[in-house]
Amino acid sequence: MKVINFMGQRKLAILFSLVLLTVAGASLAINQLKWGLDFTGGTLVEVHYSETADLNGIRETMDGGGYAGAVVVSFGTDRDVLIRLPEGYSDSEGAAILALLQDSFAGDVELRRIEFVGPQVGDELREQGGLAMLLALGLVMLYIAFRFQFKFAVGAVVALVHDVVITLGFFSVMGMEFDLTVLAALLAVIGYSLNDTIVVSDRIRENFRKIRKADPVEVINISLTETLGRTLVTSLTTLLVLIALALFGGEMINGFAIALIVGVAIGTYSSIYVAANALLIMGVSKEDLMIPVKEGAEQEDLMP
Repeated sequence: MKVINFMGQRKLAILFSLVLLTVAGASLAINQLKWGLDFTGGTLVEVHYSETADLNGIRETMDGGGYAGAVVVSFGTDRDVLIRLPEGYSDSEGAAILALLQDSFAGDVELRRIEFVGPQVGDELREQGGLAMLLALGLVMLYIAFRFQFKFAVGAVVALVHDVVITLGFFSVMGMEFDLTVLAALLAVIGYSLNDTIVVSDRIRENFRKIRKADPVEVINISLTETLGRTLVTSLTTLLVLIALALFGGEMINGFAIALIVGVAIGTYSSIYVAANALLIMGVSKEDLMIPVKEGAEQEDLMP
């Protein structure tokens, strides 16, 4: 097996990651995120058309009727439409919206449901979503520190934070809406990236104990080469499904699919370069991973 010198490009990888993190951080600070209705509050209206709905026509109707800023998306079928109104409208608008839509459509329009999300609820969701991500990262760090070693835990959390910040930065730069489905995708990205990192970390630990004369860079290169096939196959098959969802899944899950596509792509990169780079920066060595010998076993070894 030919060993690929991954760590020979580690300085370039650090530079690449720093550029991505800088762009993401600057965009999050300046542009911030385009919060969805779940976080900002507003009104959600679901209507059913007797024939295929013209989304562009509905948008023009809503704008002309005084409902500026309404987001109109298909919901399930081409006859079901979800209309999101920003904060400032209440659930009492349902009858007026239904009358407006019926006037501009020759068929029947049925109001299925109308829900109002207050700004206080949106703030609570935003806070709880942030706490959920922090809790996930903290539990991951504890698990890996217990399962492997503290340096591996730091490397894994650095890689996860790297993935989450870059994914958030992507949504900020692109001006895409951030709602609860995207938050769910971010938590899924944490799990996916963690799985990749654990597989690589397990092989690194195994090779540190098995290959006695190699230095840390060689051990990590061997470990990454041995797990590369598995990493690429898993990532590519996952991306194929996510791309299909993004193209054909409809607008309701488009943000979810795109968040996962970005997260899986950057997570594959980080499990190879970011986590392993962090281990080298912290000076991981064979001594960190040696199995402790019990006192009784030492005494038995010394007996003739």
